[in-house]
Amino acid sequence: MYRPVHRRPVILAETCLHATRFEPAASKVTGNYKGEDRPLNANTALLSTCTKGDDMGFKEGNFPPVDPAAFLNSPLRTRMRTLAQHWGEYGFGTARNINVIYIFKIVVLYALAGVAVATIGVSAFWEVSIWWNDPIVYQRLVVWTVLLEAMNLAGSWGPLAGKFKPMMGGFLFYSKVGTIRMRPFAWVPGTAGHYRTGFDVALYFGFLASLVAALVMPGVPNAEVTAWMSETWGKSGHGLVNALPLAVALAFWLLLGLRDKIFFLAARAEQYLPLFLFFAVLPTLGTFADMIIAGKLAIVTSWVGAAIGKLGRHFTLVIPPMISNTPFWAPKALKRAMYRSFPNDMRPSKAASLTAHVLGTIVEIVAPLTLLFSTNSMMTWGAAILMVGFCFFIISTFPLAVPLEWNVLFGYLAIALFIGFPAQQGFAVGDFSSPLLLVAVLVTLLFFPILGNLRPDKVSFLPSLRQYSGNWATALFSFTPGAEAKLNAITRPTTNQVDQLQAMGIPYVAAEITLQQTIAWRSTQSQGKGLFSMLYRYLPDVESRTIREGEFLCNSLTGFNFGDAHMHGYQILPALQEKCHFEPGELIVAFVESQPIHKGTQEWKLVDAATGVLAEGTWNVSEMVEQQPWLENGPIALPETYHRPDAEWPAFNLDRKPEFWQATDTAVARVVGQAEDAVAEASAETATHAADER
Repeated sequence: MYRPVHRRPVILAETCLHATRFEPAASKVTGNYKGEDRPLNANTALLSTCTKGDDMGFKEGNFPPVDPAAFLNSPLRTRMRTLAQHWGEYGFGTARNINVIYIFKIVVLYALAGVAVATIGVSAFWEVSIWWNDPIVYQRLVVWTVLLEAMNLAGSWGPLAGKFKPMMGGFLFYSKVGTIRMRPFAWVPGTAGHYRTGFDVALYFGFLASLVAALVMPGVPNAEVTAWMSETWGKSGHGLVNALPLAVALAFWLLLGLRDKIFFLAARAEQYLPLFLFFAVLPTLGTFADMIIAGKLAIVTSWVGAAIGKLGRHFTLVIPPMISNTPFWAPKALKRAMYRSFPNDMRPSKAASLTAHVLGTIVEIVAPLTLLFSTNSMMTWGAAILMVGFCFFIISTFPLAVPLEWNVLFGYLAIALFIGFPAQQGFAVGDFSSPLLLVAVLVTLLFFPILGNLRPDKVSFLPSLRQYSGNWATALFSFTPGAEAKLNAITRPTTNQVDQLQAMGIPYVAAEITLQQTIAWRSTQSQGKGLFSMLYRYLPDVESRTIREGEFLCNSLTGFNFGDAHMHGYQILPALQEKCHFEPGELIVAFVESQPIHKGTQEWKLVDAATGVLAEGTWNVSEMVEQQPWLENGPIALPETYHRPDAEWPAFNLDRKPEFWQATDTAVARVVGQAEDAVAEASAETATHAADER
C-alpha cells in the first residue's frame, strides 16, 4: 500500500520588509507595458503611490509603500506579511472616487431608474407615500434587480470585483459565442461541452426579453390587492405583474442553468428564482396574501440561513479585513482594534469576535424572526429598522463581491413587506390559505440550504445561503513563469487582469503588486491559510510561480464570480485545458471545499490542469483559523486521503522566474541563495524518506 512521503515544507528565509516601510523608488522601473519604461509613481484613478503615513484620498489610493524591486524579489511569505499588514489599515487601498462610482451606480442605475420603471402606471417615482408598499412595485423591483444581475450591472461589477477594463463581465460574456460555460450536471442530455453556443446566446437574450416584458407590461388587476390597499391604506392598488412573462423567464432561467451554472448563479437564482415562482403561481393557486407571506419567508430564510452559516469558526476572520476595507467612516483605531495586536498579530481580536457573533450572527437571527412572527407594531418597526441598518452597514464596507444592490433591495423589503403587510392583519405564516401550499413553499426555500450545508460539494455556497459567512469553496491558481499568458487562448471579451491594469496606464510592477494584494487578502481569510500551506508543502518551486486568487481570476475568464470556487476551482480546468494546453506542472490549482455543518474538517485537492488530481485530503478548521496570514509557524497539517503515486512534482528552477523577479542586488541574491539551500535540504530529506520506505 502506498504511504505518502511527508515532505518538509519549503519556506524561504524572510527579509526585513515586513518591519520596514519603504517609499516607492523615484527612478523609472522597467515594466512589461508594451516594451516601455514607465515610472512606478504614475498617477491613476485606481492606484497611486504614497509616502509613509499617507491616507487614501479622493483621487489617489494608498498603494503599498514598498520598494518594488526589493519587494517583488522577496519571499512569498514576506510579501504576504507586508500586504496583509497594509490591508489591515487600508484594505484594497482604492481611491475613494472608485467607491463614489459604486454609490452613483446604486443611486442612479438602481434606485432612481429602478423605481421609475417599477412605478410605471402607479405614480410619479418621487411620490413615495403612494408606491412604497404597492405589491406591483415590490414585484417589479425584484425583476429589475434580476435584470441588472443578469447583465452584470449589479453584484460582482467593477474594480472591487477584479474587473478593471472593461468594468463589467456578464452581458459581454453571455452574449458571445465561444465563451466558457460550466454545466452543473454531466448526466443531463444536451448539455455537453465547455463553451457557449448560439443556442445559449439565444436563451440568454430570451431571458432578458422576458424580464423587460414583465417590467413594461401593464399590471393585471387583482381584486384582493385592490380591496386590501383601499381598506387598509386608503389608496388604489395597481394589480400584480403579469404572470406569463414571469413563467417564460423561469423557463429560460432553468434551461440556462442546466447548461451553465455560472449564469444561473450570476442572476442570483438562490435569492430571486423562488420569488419569481411565487409571483407566477401563488396568486392563482392560492391568494395574494400567500404571495406576500411566501416573500416574507424567502427573505427571512436568506437572512437566517446566512446567520446559521456564520456560527462556525470562519466568520470571525471575515470581519477584520471587511472593516479594514471600509473607505469612509471607519477610523484607523477601529481597523487596528479588529486584530489581536496590529500589525504583528493579525488574527481576529475579541472585538472582532464580538462584532461578528453579536452584532452580526445574533442580530441576523433574532431580528428577521421577530419580523416574521411579531404581531406588535413597535417590535416589528424596531426589527425592520435594525435590518435596514444591517444592510446599509454591509454597503458601507464595500465588500469585494460588491453585492450592494442586493442589500438595498432587502433593506427596502424589510419595510415594504413587514410594515406594509403586518402579520396581525392577515399576513402571518399561520394565515396561509393551504397547508399543502405552505409546505411546498418551505420545501422550495429549505431544500438546497439543508443539502448544501450537509454536502457542500453538491451545492454552491450561494444556494446553501452561506453568503458572507467565510465558509466557502476557494482556490489559488499557481502558474509557472509565463504560463498565465496561455489563458489568452480562451475566447473572452477581456484579458488577464495584469494586462487590464496595464491597459489603464499602470506600470507592470504596480499591476503585479495590486494582484498580489488580492492573494494577501485571501491569506487573511480562513481557507487562505490552508491553501498557502498546500502550495508550500507540495510545490518546491512556489517562489518562482505566479500565484493568482481564484475568485478574481475567474472574473476575467467567465465574467462573474461571487466567492464560490465551484465556478473557478479545479472544476473549470477541463474548459481551460481544451484551449490552453497547459503542460504538466504549468498550472496547479489548490482547492478546498466548504466545511460541512456537522464536521470540523474541510476537504482539499491539489490538481494539475494537465494531469489531474495530485493529492487530496482534509485539514482541521480549528488549527487553520489560529494561524497568521503569513503562516509564521509553517504550513498547517494536511493529512492525505490520496496521493497519486506517479505524480511528477515540479522541480525548483530558479532560471525560470516570473517577469517581476529581478535578482540584481546583494540582498536579493542572498534570498535566492537561501532558497537554493532550502530546496537542496528539502530534496535530501525527501530522498531519505524514500530510502527509508524502500
